[in-house]
Amino acid sequence: MTNPLDVEDLRSRVQKVLDDHLSLQARRLEPLGPDLVPLLETITELTSGGKRLRPAFCYWGWRGAGGADVPQIVQAASAFELFQAAALLHDDVMDASDTRRGKPAAHRRMAALHQANGWLGDAERYGTAAAILAGDLCLSWSDELLSHSGLDRAAIERARPTFELMRTQLMGGQYLDVLEQVLPESAGGGSAERVRRVIIYKSAKYSIEHPLLVGGELAGARPELLAAYSAYALPLGEAFQLRDDVLGVFGDPAQTGKPAGDDLREGKRTVLVAETLQRADAAQAAAVRDALGCADLDGQRLAAAREAMTATGALDHVEGLIASLAQQSRDALAGAPVDEPARSVLFDLVDAATARAA
Repeated sequence: MTNPLDVEDLRSRVQKVLDDHLSLQARRLEPLGPDLVPLLETITELTSGGKRLRPAFCYWGWRGAGGADVPQIVQAASAFELFQAAALLHDDVMDASDTRRGKPAAHRRMAALHQANGWLGDAERYGTAAAILAGDLCLSWSDELLSHSGLDRAAIERARPTFELMRTQLMGGQYLDVLEQVLPESAGGGSAERVRRVIIYKSAKYSIEHPLLVGGELAGARPELLAAYSAYALPLGEAFQLRDDVLGVFGDPAQTGKPAGDDLREGKRTVLVAETLQRADAAQAAAVRDALGCADLDGQRLAAAREAMTATGALDHVEGLIASLAQQSRDALAGAPVDEPARSVLFDLVDAATARAA
């Protein structure tokens, strides 16, 4: 069975757009000299491969509203991959992540370059600055891809307010996530309710709802279809992030590209953590708190935290939430006026976005 992300050869077509666009940007930067090459290589590596989930939702939002399979919509949809790259670059800096997709995170890679060359100053500070600038470039280039996609100007202007809303709300969601990591439990920090608010604005909307709406708006979708897209996308976006949170603790590093338990190591307050602490006895709560934010988390402490999450029923609760939200998404799509083959692909994307493997 064809992976829904590969229908219409979409992933390889998005990669071609990204490769061409980065080649264009490399030519623009040539007058600055060869010093920019490592920064561009970092961006190129980050944008090579991946699920291409966000471009897929934009593309199928377009097709579901009657849009034809034309190169211009692939170009526009690829803008979401550069926006995702910007978010990942900045997120890894904020989380002090060591890896991304099994390789050194951009700020670690650039810090290593500094060290290898024996440059002046602090290598970590240099790496952080370089990664932030790489993210800023991707943010700018994402807008270029949409604006110069070749689609009708009126279509782009229809979709631009949603694209701009996505950028603003993601940055707000990122800040809420940063705040959540430092807010004491006595002030409500880490509660399931607060964490789910972060999920909506840091992940659910920009991962699924906004790309889907932009695709529909580019194709001139009627209000009732756009409303159906939102009803489908929001629960699916939350389920997608909940699955990511489970994988961040229980996932196989060979599939996730992150060390085992990396979300705990980074101190991420997730719904899984919140539900565990709410249900835990003193020993179980201590096991989770001992692992949370522990930079040198070892296998024994990770196993103890996993055992607490399982024994308290928190893991089963989150799995139940994922299943319920995914079903809400399917139910919303079932009654939506979506053209084929988009309807079938969007149904299949529910499973692809919530699969138990990375």
